[in-house]
Amino acid sequence: MGSYVPTTEKERREMLSEIGFQNINDLFSHIPDEVKVKDGLQIPEGMSELEVRRKIQKIAGKNKVFSQVYRGAGAYRHFIPAIVKSVISKENLLTAYTPYQAEISQGILQSIFEYQTMICDLTGMDVSNACVYDGAEAAAESVAMCRERKRAKAFVSAAVPPYVMEAIKTYVFGNEMELEIIPEKDGITDIAYLQEHIDKTTACVYIQQPNYYGNLEDASALETVIHEAGAKYIMGVNPTALGVMKTPGEYGADVAVGEGQPLGLPLAFGGPYIGFMASVDSMMRKLPGRIVGQTSDSNGKTGYVLTLQAREQHIRREKASSNICSNEALCALAVGTYLSAMGREGFREVAVQCSSKAHYLAAELEKIGYELQNKTEFFHEFVTNSKAPVLKVMEALEAHGILGGLPLAGDREGQILWCATEMNSKSEIDEMIQILKEV
Repeated sequence: MGSYVPTTEKERREMLSEIGFQNINDLFSHIPDEVKVKDGLQIPEGMSELEVRRKIQKIAGKNKVFSQVYRGAGAYRHFIPAIVKSVISKENLLTAYTPYQAEISQGILQSIFEYQTMICDLTGMDVSNACVYDGAEAAAESVAMCRERKRAKAFVSAAVPPYVMEAIKTYVFGNEMELEIIPEKDGITDIAYLQEHIDKTTACVYIQQPNYYGNLEDASALETVIHEAGAKYIMGVNPTALGVMKTPGEYGADVAVGEGQPLGLPLAFGGPYIGFMASVDSMMRKLPGRIVGQTSDSNGKTGYVLTLQAREQHIRREKASSNICSNEALCALAVGTYLSAMGREGFREVAVQCSSKAHYLAAELEKIGYELQNKTEFFHEFVTNSKAPVLKVMEALEAHGILGGLPLAGDREGQILWCATEMNSKSEIDEMIQILKEV
């Protein structure tokens, strides 16, 4: 610990002397001797920086790093401009602590405020919070925030990602809400089923756009059914798709949520990721977590503060509407930096390339017998059958350093969920198709 303690041995002796102790053992003399660690912690001696680097590189070498990736299902491989890492690596921004003390946290508060503004612009909503842990939790929190005294039923489409469904089920159980799953039909949500079963006890309906299978839902028709019943419309979205698609606000959604990983966060073995949440103005006070607002100080200068919610809302468990206590501000800074670097046109170009390359991939797969399972519009993911055993297909691709699509299970056994982004070049797609031909 020596090099990590910001005081010298002399300074520590002086502090001990000031409070009447000669050494550190005297300071802890009130602790029973039998519970003290004897002869140190029995751990190996520390290593030099060079030794640590070599050891970590050796461990990291066990990871399989693919040169090409055609798998998404919630975590996507996108190009991240170098400036993103440069900005978030600055020491004065590397804190995850919530900026309660506004007078010394203006930089962090402003970065969160800018993030919120960008999320509102992206989703077409009125207000955004300062982010939550991940997209699945954002979905679950959005269902919880829609509950009312006489409305405690939530409808969730069967075409949402499995991990989102599991998070929602957990929250619904904890909040004593009723959950009803809307079945999928031909790869999209069965609107007829929703029309038949939605009633005055329904608090909200959660739809994914695009859904887990990459297909685009009829979001306008769903909005009509949901709002005619007086329920809230929650739309989970892939933020990259919003570069070319209508926003949740334009579709009439009350709440928009999603996973912000595609916006400047790498594929990092599950995180840390960032869930974004935004809503219409009328639901602002029900948003969980924190909201940063812009104000003016006594001298008329612009300043930023946490607003609308007291800290106690997140600490006093029995009275809290949400128990989000940690902070994803560093990930939010990465998202804000990415969106700033890409700009409106650059971001739209990413979305266009994702969609065009996915459609090219789908067309080439169909030529060799990998038939599309749903004849619906899709963004950059889609499902095909597998002409050969799925395991054999994946092994053949992995032998060439390629991570293939995601093999599906259950009723979709033998099908593959494919994904393409701007990172997949035409020549790489053609190379993969050739390998599949040989399989």
